[in-house]
Amino acid sequence: MAAPHTGFIVVSYAAAAAVFLVLGLRAYLQHRALRAELARLEERGARRRSAAASGA
Repeated sequence: MAAPHTGFIVVSYAAAAAVFLVLGLRAYLQHRALRAELARLEERGARRRSAAASGA
């Protein structure tokens, strides 16, 4: 009943899903690393420009 190209379609969708999963995971890990770096800098006394501009 399945068309001869069904396997190709399934593999294509799986590959696309894997790419999106990897991109999402990379963005999440990059976000965590950036937040950790900002926390480390603020702990050392560095402040954000937006905080300095608002007078905080």
